[in-house]
Amino acid sequence: MKTNIIAFLALVVLFAGCNHKKDNPEKSRNNKISSFFELKIPFSPRHYVCYRAPQKITIDGILNDKEWGKALWTEYFTDIEGSLKPAPRYNTRVKMLWDEKYLYIAAELEEPDIWATLHQRDTVIFYDNDFEVFIDPDGDTHQYYEYEMNAYATWWDLLLIKPYRDGGPPVNGWDIDGLKRATHIYGTINDPSDRDEKWTVEIAMPWNILKECAPGQKPPVPGNIWRINFSRVEWKTDVINGKYVVRMNAMGRRLPEDNWVWSPQGIINMHAPETWGFLLFSDKIAGNGKDTFTMPADELVKWVLRNMYYKEKRYFEKNGIYTTSLEELHIDPAVFDKYGTLPELQITKQMYEITLPATEEGQSWHICQDGRTWKTINNAEKKSK
Repeated sequence: MKTNIIAFLALVVLFAGCNHKKDNPEKSRNNKISSFFELKIPFSPRHYVCYRAPQKITIDGILNDKEWGKALWTEYFTDIEGSLKPAPRYNTRVKMLWDEKYLYIAAELEEPDIWATLHQRDTVIFYDNDFEVFIDPDGDTHQYYEYEMNAYATWWDLLLIKPYRDGGPPVNGWDIDGLKRATHIYGTINDPSDRDEKWTVEIAMPWNILKECAPGQKPPVPGNIWRINFSRVEWKTDVINGKYVVRMNAMGRRLPEDNWVWSPQGIINMHAPETWGFLLFSDKIAGNGKDTFTMPADELVKWVLRNMYYKEKRYFEKNGIYTTSLEELHIDPAVFDKYGTLPELQITKQMYEITLPATEEGQSWHICQDGRTWKTINNAEKKSK
């Protein structure tokens, strides 16, 4: 690790602009529509129960370890907008395991034409077809990780202080020290003369890095729930002079890529962590029993707050101020009948905080203008879990 995460975040506040240029392509890719939005699909993130690996896994890109045979595949990926768009042309799926040192991720990407061009680490990997991982350990939508890799296993790892929509800078200098990763090609790479089958991905992410943004800066324990999502970027190509070339429009610019994900976002933007899937860590060894995931009731409280956040953002875009009026936000007060109280809204010219009771008595959930959520218990703040 290059530096301690706490000191690093303090430096980022001063030097955020040093890591990416103003026309940061990652930011541009995730701002194709209004920066502030309301989901167009129901709130229903997918979930996965992550069991313990029976023993250490060899990271070689080939998913034939007997340990992987005991882990379940996720659902096949969907379009990033979910049911609003057609299903992906090619299947993608993931499975996960964990032990005391690593979070293990395996992925299978069907692909008849496997290609890649990038060999330099921390370049913009999604300019190639790629596989991406997004992790928010404490579920507050701030301080989360992004990881991308192409078929060459060239990777890009970065830390997001907060989503781009909230002005958060990406930290390109952050590293997943101790990362293990590999790919395996079932076919040939960069050879349009044949038809390929798929490429597979195998990753081991060390807890000593992933814990940096976790509650208490500790690795997960059985029963903990993190937020996670996976994305696949797929470009349409033509074969020109025996080489794959990304398809262009009449202006000589790339046609929009396809974005396929595990848990649908409802918008073309991966940087909406509140829509990512739930990852439950189990104490059971893979293949020895099952655990059942139940979404925590507080997630629905947080979702009500999140929708108020969307509406406050839209109101501010139009009026330049925030409001405490539910009527001006076009929110029916009946939404809050189940809580026995209306939300508490406190505003200034440039800031706000909204509070609702949590499901447990004596606790409250909060959200502010930059989208972070947190819980208070007996007037003591605790980061959201």
